[in-house]
Amino acid sequence: MKQGLPVSASLEPSAVPRRGNAPSAPCGRLLPGPVLFARYAYPPNALGYCGPADPAALLGMTSEGTDLAGLSQLATRFEGAWPYLQLIAACNGIADPLDPRVVEAYWTGNELVSRVPPSALAASLGDRFERRAGRHFGPLVSSVAGGVAQHSFHVFAVYPWLGLLRAGREGPPLEVLDRCRIRWGRVETLTDDLVTVRSRRLCFDGSRLTLGNEQVEQVWRGVNGVTFTVDLQPGNMVSLHWDWLCDRLSPPAFAWLRYCTLRNLAAVNSLAQPGPAAVCGT
Repeated sequence: MKQGLPVSASLEPSAVPRRGNAPSAPCGRLLPGPVLFARYAYPPNALGYCGPADPAALLGMTSEGTDLAGLSQLATRFEGAWPYLQLIAACNGIADPLDPRVVEAYWTGNELVSRVPPSALAASLGDRFERRAGRHFGPLVSSVAGGVAQHSFHVFAVYPWLGLLRAGREGPPLEVLDRCRIRWGRVETLTDDLVTVRSRRLCFDGSRLTLGNEQVEQVWRGVNGVTFTVDLQPGNMVSLHWDWLCDRLSPPAFAWLRYCTLRNLAAVNSLAQPGPAAVCGT
C-alpha cells in the first residue's frame, strides 16, 4: 500500500481543521430532505448493513422522489443515522429531523454541525452506547471535543475499525472505513449506470488514518437507468458513499465535507484507543 500523505500536508494552511475555521455556508439547491437522506442511505442498505430489508424499493422511491411520506418513514429505521439527525435538528431549533439543511449537515456537513455542542454530542453517545461500551466509553467521548457531528464521526470514532487497524488487522477494516465515510471525487467519464471518478482513498500508517494520493475508481450512478443524478458532466465534484455516487457538490458543500472529514480524522488520530468493538454494527 502506498504511504498516505499526512492530512495537514495535503492542504493549504488555511484549510487545516481548527475551531473557528469552518467554511462559509453552502449555497444553491437542496433536494427534499427525505430524498436527500435516501440517496446516501441507499448504498449501505443495498449491501445489507442498515435500514429496511427492501433496497430495490428504496432505490425506486429515491429515484422517483415523490413519496416523501414513505421515504420519511423509512428514514426512521436507519438506527445509526436517525439519532444524529434528531440531535442536529434539536441543537439548531429545527423541528423536523429531515429538514434538508439537517440532512445535508449529517451526510456532508454545513454550518449546523458547528452549533452542536460537544456536551450534547457526548450525551447523545452516552444514551446510545455507554452501557455497551463499558470502560471503552471514555476514549470514545474524548474524541467529541475535536470532532463534529457529521457522518464521518460515527465511522471513525464510534465503529471499531480504527482500533482493529491499530491491532494489526489491515485489509477489510481500512476498506470499510474508506467506503463507509462520505468521500468526494471529480467526475472523469460517465455512462448510463457507471461513473469514473478521481478520488482520494484513506491510508493507514500504523497509527494514523491519512488521505492518500488521488486514484481513479468506478462507481454506480444507477441500475438499468434507475438513477439518482442525471445532470452530471465531466469535471463535476461529487459525493460518494460505498460504491455509489450520491450527489453533485457545490464548492461550499465540498469545502464543508472536506472540513468535517479532516476535523474528525484529527480527532480520532489523537486517541490512543478509538472505536470500541462493543458498538460495532449500530
